[in-house]
Amino acid sequence: MSSNGPELEEPKVAGQRRVVLVDDHAMFRSGVKHDIGPYVTIVGEGEDVPSAVETITRTLPEVVLLDVHLPGGGGVEVIKQVLAVTPDVTFLAVSVSDAAEDVIGVIRAGARGYVTKSISAPELVEAIGRVADGDAVFSPRLAGFVLDAFSGAIDVASIDEDLDRLSQREREVLRLIARGYAYKEVAKELFISIKTVETHVSSVLRKLQLSNRHQLTRWATDRRLV
Repeated sequence: MSSNGPELEEPKVAGQRRVVLVDDHAMFRSGVKHDIGPYVTIVGEGEDVPSAVETITRTLPEVVLLDVHLPGGGGVEVIKQVLAVTPDVTFLAVSVSDAAEDVIGVIRAGARGYVTKSISAPELVEAIGRVADGDAVFSPRLAGFVLDAFSGAIDVASIDEDLDRLSQREREVLRLIARGYAYKEVAKELFISIKTVETHVSSVLRKLQLSNRHQLTRWATDRRLV
């Protein structure tokens, strides 16, 4: 994060927002705390997925500053685990990466914004306040990725980490099952046996950690695959 230079404005106090800082680099966490500490309240830190989830669910911050690439499953996994038990926590991704797949992946998981680590201290404090108030915040170039994803210019499904676990045939079976096809109809549509359909469905459920056809249909519908 860029924080030196006399030309920077004094950050506006973000209402002393309660913030958890998650990053696997201790030096970066230390720098962020030094730069924004007077303007927010840092209530905890995490360095990987388990420590992040534990700290966030224990301290219940208003905003989590979250790195995208973390040991143990990445920022997306942190968001999924936390929102499953504490849905009111707001996430702001702060990453060195400006790759479309990282931006869209973390936003799909539930983050309210995404900024790069080149952001200045005043800008980061402002971003914290804005996402805490319900706004979405993106570095200018990154906002284009999100717009492209909604417009269809980027194939969001192709960068969905969960979907990437499935083979092409499994994706075809998934879409048909989610559309309400019976196993017999799927078999006829894809020119495979009913037994093969059953095998693919079992594999899909296992890979996506789902329990039944209803959950599978909801999963596919949420991702606009049907």
